[in-house]
Amino acid sequence: MTLTPRETEHYDQVGDGTVRCRVCPRTCVVPEGERGVCGVRENRDGRLYLTSYGRAVSTSIDPIEKKPLFHVAPGADVLSVATKGCNLQCDFCQNYRIAIEYEDVPEHERPPAELAGRIEVGDADGLAYTYTEPTIFMEYALDTMRASPDDALQVFVSNGYMRPETVDTLAPHLDAINVDIKGDREFYREHAGVPDPEPIFETVERFAERDVHVEVTNLVIPGENDDETSLRERMAWIAEDVGTETPVHVSRFHPDYKLTDVPPTPIETIERAMEIATEVGLEYVYSGNVPGHESESTYCPGCGRLLIERKGFAVRSIDLEDGACPQCGREIPIVGSPHGPSDGRRRRAF
Repeated sequence: MTLTPRETEHYDQVGDGTVRCRVCPRTCVVPEGERGVCGVRENRDGRLYLTSYGRAVSTSIDPIEKKPLFHVAPGADVLSVATKGCNLQCDFCQNYRIAIEYEDVPEHERPPAELAGRIEVGDADGLAYTYTEPTIFMEYALDTMRASPDDALQVFVSNGYMRPETVDTLAPHLDAINVDIKGDREFYREHAGVPDPEPIFETVERFAERDVHVEVTNLVIPGENDDETSLRERMAWIAEDVGTETPVHVSRFHPDYKLTDVPPTPIETIERAMEIATEVGLEYVYSGNVPGHESESTYCPGCGRLLIERKGFAVRSIDLEDGACPQCGREIPIVGSPHGPSDGRRRRAF
């Protein structure tokens, strides 16, 4: 079977064979024979096609905690799917070989029905569209969601740079999304090639309003987005506009791609950022890329009891009664049923 590019519905014809993409806020105007910034949406004879449809660069089975999603079916495994390309150009990208500099990256034909079939036979509990920006291959993701069993988890790991109508198209099919909030307007302009990040913040709020479980990651980069005023503003926005129960992952930076002259984030900086998040009222604050830190685990915000013990991406124990703290009865926001301690039983690529 040889897959062919799929025409997308998300574009307008603007004359002379030129089209305008409507998937993300860039709204790329694409002349015939060319592609948008993402590199995978191409104008062919006045029609816009997704050239990466069914062509995955990554299909591995991961713990859902790796996404990171800590309040979604703890202990579950997900089939992680990515195609090449991205609509941001982050100079610190950890996955730049498949997101930005992907010309020599091999693709593998993985039709939606094949991916869904892996869930049907029990190889994983659901699918995660991740590693590169899933917004740019949303047609592939949506067709996979529609082919999957009704009880399969469906999650996005995203930069959030999408248009409101894209959110509205995806929301009915998603159980959860983790959005990476990278910094303020100046940071996005300098490091990600985004002139205005406001649509990203709107995306987070819009998914939350549509009852999609939202978790937020904030990568903290020394000297770039780690000042306390900026951190407090970001954390306060989450608490006030998204909700105090929103899980937040404060993630440690490691040098990569074009930002190799910046040192790794001191653990003390991560801990201070977490303190700020707690001070503004956020109730579930986690560290990222700090293996073994006590903040990897979930504690009851009411009485402090250890509820979900984690080490790295592994769930060691779960202590909940009908979704609540067994000590004080506080309801803990968890999407899906806990799967118990992780055992690594199905984690392999195919």
